[in-house]
Amino acid sequence: MRRLLTLLVVLAASMAGVVAQQRPTIRLSDRPHRPIDTLATEREGVKLVLYSDLTYDYIDLRRQKWAEDEIFCGHWDTLKIFAYRDIELKDLPEEIEVKLLDALDDYHCPVMGRIVSRYGPRGRRNHNGIDLALKTGEPIHATFPGRVRYATYNTGGFGNLIILRHPNGLETYYAHLSRINVKVGDWVAAGEVIGYGGSTGRSRGPHLHFEVRYCDQTFDPQHLIDFETGNLKYGTFLLERRYFNIRSRATEGLEDDESLIDPSALVSKADSDSISAAILAEVDRKDREAAAKAAEERAAKYHTIRSGDTLGGIARRYGTSVSAICRLNGISTKTTLRIGRKLRVR
Repeated sequence: MRRLLTLLVVLAASMAGVVAQQRPTIRLSDRPHRPIDTLATEREGVKLVLYSDLTYDYIDLRRQKWAEDEIFCGHWDTLKIFAYRDIELKDLPEEIEVKLLDALDDYHCPVMGRIVSRYGPRGRRNHNGIDLALKTGEPIHATFPGRVRYATYNTGGFGNLIILRHPNGLETYYAHLSRINVKVGDWVAAGEVIGYGGSTGRSRGPHLHFEVRYCDQTFDPQHLIDFETGNLKYGTFLLERRYFNIRSRATEGLEDDESLIDPSALVSKADSDSISAAILAEVDRKDREAAAKAAEERAAKYHTIRSGDTLGGIARRYGTSVSAICRLNGISTKTTLRIGRKLRVR
């Protein structure tokens, strides 16, 4: 009897093994992929969708609304940097209310780095953004949610360049990247890695050239972001027309070569994360000199030469000296004064 029971147990085990071998193995990839449930999340307009193959995804319902908004979808150009060439500075309102946040996670600092070149005048051109020091390969994040309008190598000096269009009408520029991680038309969330820092284009060392624009008109990114802490300054920002740089759309290139600063020189050999105080002081000095030069040019006065004018008479009229006039205009006391020529007197 005991031997019979043992035989039956062995036979049952063998049969179970045969059935197990005949049962087909269902792989996860073979399961049907169809939505079976939708759950709300803490973010307004964002849903969690569960699928029958045990996967899930987040769906941002706001994107459909954005895509129907003229401020977001109008002037959509994926081949050129500037998309608003038919809109002039004078066409913009005096004040524009720009909503920066719909939710707390709608912002992320593009990269944490020291400012090595600020927004402002650079000789004959303006520096239309800020430069942030970084290491090659460091991740670059989308500052706000939006869609990729431009993502390619730019021959005007930006190198690998990404332009993101945001639902509030702003566009952010990310230049000199070593690699682009997105393509035109991609939707991105704030904080998503869109590329990696580098030194492509007109650049003397690894850094991120970062710009913020509205209808192609640029303004100082530091109005919005505290780059020392990486924090956003406002949830809603009142963008005034006077903040725009009237020369911001004068060229698709960057600043003059002689004004470029080598960000790689900011990294100490002893500690790659430390920044040379001497170099930073030099950056500040150049910024002050550029601002002083711009102020001097705005305050300049000129005199149009008339019949009978002499250098001495012009100097007395404007309370200056002959030598100062000669120095300002690159002339000598023997230079012939031609009627109609303009002389700078201050």
